[in-house]
Amino acid sequence: MPASRRKFLYFSAGLALSLFGLNSCQSSNSNSSDLAVRIGVIGSLTGDDADSGKALVDGANLAADLVNDEGGLQVGNDKLSVELVVGDTQSTPEGAVEAAQTLINQEAVIAIVGPQYSRYAIPVARLAEQSGIPMISPRSTNPETTAGKQYVFRAIFTDEFQGDVIARFARESLNSQRAAVLYDIASPYNRDLAERFQQVYTESGGTVAAFESYTTGTTDFQTQLERIQSGDPDVVFLPNYENEIPNQAKQIRQAGIQATLLGTDSWGSMEQQDRIPELDGAFFSDQFVPDKDSDRTQGFITRFQQVYGYMPPAGAAATYDSMGILFQAIENQKSTAADQIRQGIANLGEYNGVTGTLLYQGSGDPKVSVAILKIESGQVSLHREITP
Repeated sequence: MPASRRKFLYFSAGLALSLFGLNSCQSSNSNSSDLAVRIGVIGSLTGDDADSGKALVDGANLAADLVNDEGGLQVGNDKLSVELVVGDTQSTPEGAVEAAQTLINQEAVIAIVGPQYSRYAIPVARLAEQSGIPMISPRSTNPETTAGKQYVFRAIFTDEFQGDVIARFARESLNSQRAAVLYDIASPYNRDLAERFQQVYTESGGTVAAFESYTTGTTDFQTQLERIQSGDPDVVFLPNYENEIPNQAKQIRQAGIQATLLGTDSWGSMEQQDRIPELDGAFFSDQFVPDKDSDRTQGFITRFQQVYGYMPPAGAAATYDSMGILFQAIENQKSTAADQIRQGIANLGEYNGVTGTLLYQGSGDPKVSVAILKIESGQVSLHREITP
């Protein structure tokens, strides 16, 4: 078993069941050391978002293993090992809240890393704040996640900044005059980004010729695409989750729409872009740049591939950084008390992670650059970077 202790939980109908029987038995409370830091990790291990959940957990495990291999966290005079307790969102907001309740009330974790999607992070953030448990979402960009909260943080930019950047990029760099938007109106992440893009694109002199919505679970977009095609757009903005994008891109091209496709950080969790030829020539905004010339970033990628056998998506990298931020705050404060951890993250200052530099200055929202990435022949590369 790897160096970090892990307890994997699957929450269903109020019952906590082991996902991996042997490992869970080895990680049971009866075997846990008193000198262990118990950290909750919430990801989607089942359901539509299971691929992203696996990457999140792998990123967390890699960070915990590295610390434990070096003897644990230095907390005052003690070296404390890291024990991860993993909860499953079941790819629903209700499942995410249930997982968080179990981690907080039954598993006695000192902090939570995750969930990464805003539709799950927002309700969990409310619970974390009410419970006074520090939480870091690796990838939730919706402002509501951290708004008005002291104990909730993110390790990425907000949708306001991201939406501004991608809209201005479409207007100023791509010289587009007409845009179309296709978005899930039932998801806060998708909806808020779509509205922000529309606002900024229009204010900068462009025309949003089609602003088309759908509800979660929709797979046939013929009606929306007919209206988009009639709008004759130069760009089509798709602020939707990575499990939806391949189908949407395929239907867009089948409808004869040749506009440049634009996306957001959710695209960074897609794997095997080389198998989605319809995305060739598309641009999307994100934080993690796989081809970045950084020893820290490339070292992480190499180790991740050695351990898990696949290229780490953005969610894995952001989770790895979220764990590092939490560890640094604990060591700086020399305490595992919730309020001390909260203060440690809020006042962390500059953190140099594998996704880039994050600057915490008293709030849950760090200053982070936005990268514009381009997909060419299935390969993702940095096109340009915009700093706040």
